[in-house]
Amino acid sequence: MDINAFFKVTYGLYIVSSMDGDQYNGHINNTVFQISAEPAKFAVASHKDNLTTSFIQKSKTFSVSILQEDISMEFVGPWGFKSGKDIDKFTECDYKTGKTGCPIVLDKAIAWIECRVSESIDTGSHILFIGDVVDAEILQADLPPLSYAYYRSVVKGLSPENAPTYVAKVDKTEEKKEPDPEDSSDTVKASQYKCIVCGYMYDPEEGDPGKGIAPGTTFEDLPEDWTCPVCGVGKNEFVKVR
Repeated sequence: MDINAFFKVTYGLYIVSSMDGDQYNGHINNTVFQISAEPAKFAVASHKDNLTTSFIQKSKTFSVSILQEDISMEFVGPWGFKSGKDIDKFTECDYKTGKTGCPIVLDKAIAWIECRVSESIDTGSHILFIGDVVDAEILQADLPPLSYAYYRSVVKGLSPENAPTYVAKVDKTEEKKEPDPEDSSDTVKASQYKCIVCGYMYDPEEGDPGKGIAPGTTFEDLPEDWTCPVCGVGKNEFVKVR
């Protein structure tokens, strides 16, 4: 079986959010689809290990924020690769609460849909929630929505581990390249390293100013406790790409 056929199915990319009392959480989700128009129903599939899943089960509500095409991995990072069990994703997020009290992420969103759960189906690894639409709004009518294909090919993002489209990590030796011994240039640029979890690229020429890493710092000279600024994994999850 060639699983590459799966990647020919088109998807969007969204933030699905819910609540547990006064606690909010959300995550990147690429399995959101309309079930019917009259009555208006939408479905989302959410991994059983996701905190948002338990929130939806408790509150019986969820919201879908439809993301714009122009996003960065730095924006995706907290929503796609960090758990609400460890951080509060809504601390610095622009959001509102809907008619059900469910949080609705407005950052980088061109529209949103709020639903009340009417049915749930256990699919094994995921729960499929079917919801009746309570409210919806267009925020940016002229901006194109983010597709999964664009995210993969242009943003260069990877699937979070709990996403339905996730496949096993690449071999850490796959992309390693040795310097060309015949390179006659006076200076050889320091190697770039790529995070195999989220796709973030560490460029020594830029450093990581957000964590106090000055431009010109090689990957080898990064502190051992340095972590990926997007998904938070350690240096051992990076591979040399140049």
